[in-house]
This record gives sequence, C-alpha cells and structure tokens, in this order.
Amino acid sequence: MARTKTAAIDLKHYDVVLRPVITEKTTRIGEHNQVVFEVAPGASKPDIKAAVEALFDVKVKAVNTLLAKGKSKRWRGRPYTRSDTKKAIVTLAEGQSIDVTTGV
Repeated sequence: MARTKTAAIDLKHYDVVLRPVITEKTTRIGEHNQVVFEVAPGASKPDIKAAVEALFDVKVKAVNTLLAKGKSKRWRGRPYTRSDTKKAIVTLAEGQSIDVTTGV
C-alpha cells in the first residue's frame, strides 16, 4: 500500500507567524490575493514563506516585510515606547486563499 505524502508541520512555524492583521486596509488588499501577518522580528522572508505554506497549505508567490517602529506615548505623565512590530504581506498564487477568521 502506498503512503500518502503529508506535509509535516514543524513547531517553529508557529513561532514565525504570530497572528493575522485584520484592519480595513488589510481586508482591502485581500482582494488582490494578499494576506497580512504579524511575524517574529527575526524572521526572514524564506522563513515566513515556508511557515505560511506549511500552516495554511497554500502556494506563496511573494513575501514583502516591513518594520513598524513603536510610537512614543505617555501614561500618567510618564513616557514609554510601544514595541516595534514586523509585518509580512504575503501574496498568494492564483486560485489560493486563506480564511484568517478560522484558527490553525
């Protein structure tokens, strides 16, 4: 009997992709077959591509990343800085889609 090939999900993929970013702007770019994720600060583009393909079973066409610097704020008169975040805009191949409202 032939074995079926299944993609093994490595646990490190869950450390790379932290959460989907759901805003008005990200739902609008969803029309262009793109999805936005918050990713680990040290994650590279090949790491992000491998994690998304393994976790969601889709074909990734391109990955663009950006680093959003944390804003300086004040709370009760004391200044603090929000954490920096890294986001990845993942472009999927034609015919592929990810429903970010469901869990992994």
